[in-house]
Amino acid sequence: MITKRIIPCLDVRDGRVVKGVNFAGLRDVSSPVELGKFYSDNGADELVFYDITASAEGRRLFTDILRAVAETIFIPLTVGGGINSLEDFDRVLKCGADKVSVNSGAIRNPQLVFDAAKRYGSQCVVLSADVKRVDGQFRVFARGGRDDTGIEAIGWIKKCVALGAGEIVLNSIDTDGVKRGFDLDMLAAVCEAVDVPVIASGGAGGIGDFVALFQSLPRVDAGLAASIFHFGEVKIPALKAALKAQGIPVRMI
Repeated sequence: MITKRIIPCLDVRDGRVVKGVNFAGLRDVSSPVELGKFYSDNGADELVFYDITASAEGRRLFTDILRAVAETIFIPLTVGGGINSLEDFDRVLKCGADKVSVNSGAIRNPQLVFDAAKRYGSQCVVLSADVKRVDGQFRVFARGGRDDTGIEAIGWIKKCVALGAGEIVLNSIDTDGVKRGFDLDMLAAVCEAVDVPVIASGGAGGIGDFVALFQSLPRVDAGLAASIFHFGEVKIPALKAALKAQGIPVRMI
């Protein structure tokens, strides 16, 4: 049986991990290198590193910090932020990333998903979709949740999977940082639409939210969270023990 993955997310701005609510009101948390090592040593299955202002600021991702994180951890690393070309894929993979996450770059140029999957394999290409409800529709947002693209999200995600994306990270802007549970309705719609792994992001407030996620939506492959892990509200070993007790398969350390 395939185990469910627990994935901490490092939102990095100016070399520091930050966290906000609904993609706004960011506050400083910690060093990404120190935090990455902590999670690697304490049972995280993977780590996600987002340079959250790279796209909005029109610059390339901070590779020096990324390289330091990659050298410190011993779990798979997904990296995103300012990924706009195959050269960007190549650069972050050479810095130690295992998978590359695209969002705004794919919106500008969907061909990037196809070209990257052809060169590096679909397993390397992660579509990160920042989605919010607008007028009763799931809508894709770009530039770190700043811009409403007008694109309907489910159709967009299906298109990117057809182009070669091998995994989806669904970031619900509506539930981000609110800590009232994952966006199960949005996740269900995505799981019904695609047959690649789906990672739930946005809304975790406690262990019960992860239990509800995996029990309600067995198709969801992983739960991603930030603040509840960063601030010690939920410890990954305790979370995994609780999931295991509920019959949900997880990798124990």
